[in-house]
Amino acid sequence: MNPFAENPRKLEDTFLDWSRLYVQPYDKHSVDPYTRTRVILMNGTEFEANWFSHQFSRHCGDNELRRQLARIRRGEQQQQKLVSMLKPADETLLEHTIGYEQLAVDLTAALAQMVGDEHVKKALDFALLEDFDHLYRYADLLDMETHVKAEDIVGRYTEIMPGRPTIAHHRHPFDSIKKPIGREADPMTKLAVGIITAAEQQTMNYYMNVCGFYPTELGRKLYQEIGMVEEQHVSQYGSLMDVRESWLEGLLMHQYTECYLYWSCVQTETCPAIREIWQQFFEQEIAHLHLAAQLLHEYEHRDWQEVIPRPEFPAPLALRENIAYVRGVLQNTVCDTAVRESWENVSALKPDFEFFRYQDIVNKDAAAVPSHMVIEHYIAQNGQDYRWETEKNPVRELQDRRHDNTNVGRNPAPVPSGVR
Repeated sequence: MNPFAENPRKLEDTFLDWSRLYVQPYDKHSVDPYTRTRVILMNGTEFEANWFSHQFSRHCGDNELRRQLARIRRGEQQQQKLVSMLKPADETLLEHTIGYEQLAVDLTAALAQMVGDEHVKKALDFALLEDFDHLYRYADLLDMETHVKAEDIVGRYTEIMPGRPTIAHHRHPFDSIKKPIGREADPMTKLAVGIITAAEQQTMNYYMNVCGFYPTELGRKLYQEIGMVEEQHVSQYGSLMDVRESWLEGLLMHQYTECYLYWSCVQTETCPAIREIWQQFFEQEIAHLHLAAQLLHEYEHRDWQEVIPRPEFPAPLALRENIAYVRGVLQNTVCDTAVRESWENVSALKPDFEFFRYQDIVNKDAAAVPSHMVIEHYIAQNGQDYRWETEKNPVRELQDRRHDNTNVGRNPAPVPSGVR
């Protein structure tokens, strides 16, 4: 599929009236888990496209160009508003959060297996274990407060057990900044960086916004803590983006990425009604992409081929079960932490490294760390934590269901069993 070879619709013909803008939400009791996660993914993708456009407009002095951006942005806004309403009103904040974390796990795992750049793959694998642990923490809170089992929400496609403990995720800001990709990066790597940045940004924003609306003190604290980790993820992934892109190159890449994602959704969606929405929005994005290419030619006198020399889409992005892959990453890298542009086992760090100093500031009392408190509260009530595992955790130190480990990946102790 080459989206530049498609015939675009007229942009004005893609605008929606109110009767078409508000659609029937999915049924939370019967929806396929990956339909839910695709909705979250495309909501975040549209948010990123909108806010990139706003920032472009705020840094542009040409009002005619800003009017063209506003024209594209109006369509993107309608898409975002429609997609966000696919979430049903009876799906609680915490139930929806389980969808966010399942998306984070299985999207990250999928992209890590598709990219050609080893540095980007390491970044994906690293944050994967943190989102995996977040899913476990929220799942325990969900069962403790509402007696809803997260395994039913994720459809038993994604395991629920400890990853790298959340208490170990809090790092000095310097270590969130990584080496950016360049123009020579392969198309899938460029797509992956844009996709994961948008997805993690959506998660950060969601937690930031719902934190104050959550009804219990423990839940509010957990959203606050994990929201801070998601900001680290956004900083990491955003730092991977090509810093040499012009604003118009960025606009073209955003539209190309949206085309790829909606096309992937069409190829993989199992709900016919929602597949029709993905098809409709794919056609709209084709129109946005062609206008972006026109603007690049008009204002920078460059052809789109200079930015995207290989326009054929890679294989569709498919959200699916990744249990074996996640287990392998967990077994091999659970004790890794970020170190400037790279990652290292925490046991290899010098005692005065910023990671430990920052940990001493924010986690000086481990018992007061919300992610740890949630599990301890659950164990106190039920005798052991809540998990859904296909077999025991591959890291022996994380197998104890009667104690929440706060040392793995955080303290410079010997490497845990099973970690190479």
